[in-house]
Amino acid sequence: MTAKKETLSDKLQKDVVLVAEGYLFELERRGYLKAGPFVPEAILKFPDAVRQLHLEFIRMGTEVVVAFTYYGHRSKMKSVGLEDQLETLNVKAVELAKNVADANGCLTAGNICNTWEYDTSRLEMSEKTVRAIFNEQVQWAISGKVDFIVAETFSHLGEALIALEVIKEAGLPAVITFTPATAKSCDGYAWPQACKILEENGADVVGLNCGRGPQTMLPILAEIRQKVSGYVAALPVPYRTDNHSPSFFDLRLSDGKNAFPVALDPFVLTRFEMADFTVQARDMGINYIGICCGAGPHHVRAMAEALGRKVPASEYSPNIDLHPILGDQNAQKKQYRDCMLGPLSDGPDDDK
Repeated sequence: MTAKKETLSDKLQKDVVLVAEGYLFELERRGYLKAGPFVPEAILKFPDAVRQLHLEFIRMGTEVVVAFTYYGHRSKMKSVGLEDQLETLNVKAVELAKNVADANGCLTAGNICNTWEYDTSRLEMSEKTVRAIFNEQVQWAISGKVDFIVAETFSHLGEALIALEVIKEAGLPAVITFTPATAKSCDGYAWPQACKILEENGADVVGLNCGRGPQTMLPILAEIRQKVSGYVAALPVPYRTDNHSPSFFDLRLSDGKNAFPVALDPFVLTRFEMADFTVQARDMGINYIGICCGAGPHHVRAMAEALGRKVPASEYSPNIDLHPILGDQNAQKKQYRDCMLGPLSDGPDDDK
């Protein structure tokens, strides 16, 4: 008899759920979609590349395969002339994610996001437009038998509430997250308050994703954790944001130009820094931990291992003791080391 598949709730009750996202940035870096519009066109043109990234994230420890439908909604697809491919893209993305997830014992998440259509100056009309966009994407996700829906990167509580309502009407668990690029939501709510309102309206998991790196996201997460009684999500970007530049939208290169979105390389966090974030978030009581735009598979593995997990790719985790110069410290190798590199610390975890 086949064992009953664990639900998202089952997994959250047992332990932290680890989730890899960041498909748009990673597939753009690999040359499968265009920066700027950032639509998930790779599903239509290069499905094998998307499948490969799903598999890489699974090898590194993700427990959830998120269907690549972020920005695959009517408004964005229309803006780049691909509206006629909308249903095809969504159905294929969910099918691909579901097949990979089921074959590897993972959960499948449908994915919706901010629409850029929500407008408080024409609220009634924009709410109707947004609801229609969410309804069709959620229905395609349901048809593909996803386990839950991720609704993310909202800057308005009002739009997030519409997403939540559509998901709950469909009878699925809802993970709803805000992008805290600013101090408050665009409709005037502090992020902890906005998360509490989502929880009170039936969200299964609430929290933050994208926008901020660990350093500037953690203080807000601490406030959310105090405000919210249920499960909390945290998926920062792996970039070195700080109080001067709290969001990756704020990061500037040495010549003053914007680093976002395709010149962020100088600010990328190491795998060790993402591992440290994972431990801090877990110890804070965050339940659904992940990584967003800029994620590399190596970040995900380090995060999984920081949670004490051995994942398929752990077989290839670094062992610097085996390095010909940095490892064996016999006299001959020490000569090479001193000649080529000079005095070195023991590595990224060395406090000296």
